[in-house]
Order: sequence, then C-alpha cells, then structure tokens
Amino acid sequence: MTPLTRTKWPAVTSNASPEISAAARAPRLDELLCFAIYQTNHALNRIYKPLLQDHALTYPQYLVLVTLWERDDRSVGDLGAALGLESNTLTPLLKRLEGSGYLTRTRNPADERQVRVRLTEAGRRIEDKARGIADCVADAGGLGRAELDDLLVQMKTLRDRLDAGTATSP
Repeated sequence: MTPLTRTKWPAVTSNASPEISAAARAPRLDELLCFAIYQTNHALNRIYKPLLQDHALTYPQYLVLVTLWERDDRSVGDLGAALGLESNTLTPLLKRLEGSGYLTRTRNPADERQVRVRLTEAGRRIEDKARGIADCVADAGGLGRAELDDLLVQMKTLRDRLDAGTATSP
C-alpha cells in the first residue's frame, strides 16, 4: 500500500471556465464517501435510539455492554481499545452504566492503577432482552445476511486501510 499523500487543490484563476471537469473541481457532497458514511451513521442512530430507549441505554452504552457480553471482566484500557475510545470518553459511560446497575468498576488488587469492569446480574440479564436489537437494525436496512456480511467486511477493510494510511502519513 502506498503511503497517504496530501492532494493539493488546483489553482483557481480568474479566467477559469465555468464548466470545470469533475476531476478538476472539488467533489460534490453526494460524491463524498465520508458524507455517505456520516449520513448512514445518523440513519442507524435513528433506528437504534427507540430500540435502546426501551432499555434506558444510549448507543455508546450499548456498545460497552456488547463488548462486555463478548468477554466480561476487562480493564478500562482493554475496553477502550476494543471500542476505539479514550478513557476520558469511556469513564463517563461506565459511570452511568454503573449507576444503572449494569456493571461494577473496581481497582485491581494486584495493580491499583488498573480498574476492572464487570457485568452485574442485571447487566447479564439485559443481554437476553437486547439480543434482537442488531437483527431489527438489519431488517430495517433491508439487507440479507450475505449482503450484511459483505458490507461488514468492506467497512472493516476500509477502516483498516485508512488506519494504516494515517499511521504512515507525515
């Protein structure tokens, strides 16, 4: 893969033709992949919101619980790495989930600097109630399982390539 390079904007002169070719002009909004992803994110949130409100959860709180359902008893750092969140973003989510009775946070006796996060019984019970949420979202998108699997692979590939490109950029 080639390293990320910064594209220079073409120079604009006063005698430029009013009909600029697509390659020479800035992209239109509907041509930007980032905008399509941004809009899709908003559409997904509109689907998730009422489903999660039934459980008094926000989408980020739901993601924390999903991560703990995958593997309970994790450090805050491990949760942050799994979710791509910094501790200053994650800590308020954990505090609210703890206040709701879904998890506990305790210092690791072997290393007081580390905070361990564990599901409570209520946090484990809500997994059964929330099990169908992802299916509801998939149904709302009108995509079959194979299409969803393909889209997920494409999104992860794009994310990984973008992450690799930003790691090598100047």
